[in-house]
Amino acid sequence: MKKKKVNLRDLKPNSEAQHSHDDGHNHGNGSAFKTYVPAIISFTMLIIGIGLDYFDVSFFKDWIRIAWYGIAYLPVGLPVVKEGWNSIKKGDVFTEFFLMSIATIGAFVIGEYPEGVAVMLFYAVGELFQSAAVNRAKGNIKALLDVRPKEANVFRDGDYVSVSPEAVNIGEKIQIRVGEKIPLDGILLSEKASLNTAALTGESKPDSIQKEAKVYAGSINLESVIEVEVTNKFEDSSIARILDLVQNATARKSKTELFIRQFARIYTPIVVFLAIGVTFIPYFFVDDYIFRDWLYRALIFLVISCPCALVISIPLGYFGGLGAASKNGILFKGASFLDAMTKINTLVMDKTGTVTKGVFKIKEVKAIDWKETEFMQYLMAMEEQSTHPIAKAIMIYKGTENSYEAKEVSEVAGKGLKGMVNGKTVLVGNKALMTANNINVPTETESIVESIVLVAIDNQFAGYVVIADELKEDAKETITDLHKVGIKNIMMLSGDKDSITQQVAKELNIENAKGGLLPEDKLNEVESLKKNPENKVAFIGDGINDAPVLAASNVGIAMGGLGSDVAIETADVIIQTDQPSKVVRAIKISRSTRKVVWQNIILAFGVKVIVLILGAGGLATMWEAVFADVGVALLAILNAVRLQKMKWD
Repeated sequence: MKKKKVNLRDLKPNSEAQHSHDDGHNHGNGSAFKTYVPAIISFTMLIIGIGLDYFDVSFFKDWIRIAWYGIAYLPVGLPVVKEGWNSIKKGDVFTEFFLMSIATIGAFVIGEYPEGVAVMLFYAVGELFQSAAVNRAKGNIKALLDVRPKEANVFRDGDYVSVSPEAVNIGEKIQIRVGEKIPLDGILLSEKASLNTAALTGESKPDSIQKEAKVYAGSINLESVIEVEVTNKFEDSSIARILDLVQNATARKSKTELFIRQFARIYTPIVVFLAIGVTFIPYFFVDDYIFRDWLYRALIFLVISCPCALVISIPLGYFGGLGAASKNGILFKGASFLDAMTKINTLVMDKTGTVTKGVFKIKEVKAIDWKETEFMQYLMAMEEQSTHPIAKAIMIYKGTENSYEAKEVSEVAGKGLKGMVNGKTVLVGNKALMTANNINVPTETESIVESIVLVAIDNQFAGYVVIADELKEDAKETITDLHKVGIKNIMMLSGDKDSITQQVAKELNIENAKGGLLPEDKLNEVESLKKNPENKVAFIGDGINDAPVLAASNVGIAMGGLGSDVAIETADVIIQTDQPSKVVRAIKISRSTRKVVWQNIILAFGVKVIVLILGAGGLATMWEAVFADVGVALLAILNAVRLQKMKWD
């Protein structure tokens, strides 16, 4: 999958993304301020006109009255009529603009001038409310846009100079002062740093890191001046990829959203022809048929039938869900995945880096006939030059500084290391290495599940070290909470040896676990689960080794995918922290979003059907029609905005 480049110069914090009704209405057409003035003018003239009508002022008659309401209509009505005409020229006749235009112009034709102005005025006010709701939903994404660094202090020609982040090259050194944002991804050159990564991860707790740790653009330096070596160009930085995701997430429509839009395209011409029928068919059946009365009913029918509430509130509902998720450090690649997450009933997870920290630590040191500190010096001398995670865990063993040096070190393939330390022959490795050198290993080592490093010095067994990966703090809580939200089928798949995988699964109360698997084995397991059509499978992995499984599952979730290109490109949902508990939160946000969307659908259809029947029967006026259209849209918008206020803890 080719990664899409994003130009951050085009991502302006105050820019308004396009949000359309029926793919035709652009709410980003000018600022909200431009709508206030026309609405105020029309509102003022409408109130004055109604007052003059009420008191039956003598001069407010005939052409003066028509002109007054006509002028009041133009500020709010002309833009809608223009949009309708432009849509017709493009071949899209039956839009909401067409409905609004013929209904209000028809109202003028039959002399219902205040109603004609009121329909357009309320529509304009509804647009203002909707714009405010969209801005609210965009708040979290704007917060992300605002973390874009503006400059970078790069070391050139013996001094730090301020340049645009786009001008910094990979390998250059940059300096970040206290309170400044890190402009580019890199490696920490300073001894330590405390960073605020809330904009990237959703976590308010400062992140304390050590030298050579990865740092990401958009993080804020909290304590002291630090130096960083740049590892990614500006357009490839973590913040650029995240911005690209959140900017484009709404482009992926959910099935519900697509259905409603397709429905609106069929529904609109039907109601237009029904309105024509309401106008003329009664002529053949009603004795006292009055054309003006039935035309008025048809116009009411048209206003009511406008699908604004549906095509506004449903996309806004999904947009609100995406915004709420990003606020919590969860990135959905589109509304379709919000829907997909609600259907998940089977969760498959990797072990290392998902429920465990992926950082090995010494769990136990057992020295036989040696002092522990001296025993560890022999072992550390042998492991000093190795880059294996287990070797790194041994080298940071607390309380011991290595003063020995290993010589003539050679690797015994698949078994371990052999070398000379302090004039003694040292073997470090697994049981096979010991057996090959005729060294007896205590039977107690056979019952140890975790990774074990055996050590022999001068052909005598000297002891062993047990190395274990730590569970993440919220791992147990996550499994419990997953059961609570109805995910009963949880499976763990790991490349680690089966005994370790089974032990971790038992500790987490996961009944189904398999270890010793290659990436293709994991893929086969997921494919096997998917053969049952009732299984909707989500896979949680690190996004690198597990890329094939992430792509094959119904929903692929990347843990800690912030710095991984593969995670960004392959997964459907990205948890920006390493917290598995965020998966539970993602499920809750998805379900809340879907619930709000369906509440809006039921609300819009329910009210419209009732008022349509009343309007066709002559029991509803244009004012009820306005409520059924704009009023229901406003209620649906307010309901969608609730997603921004909900708590999922």
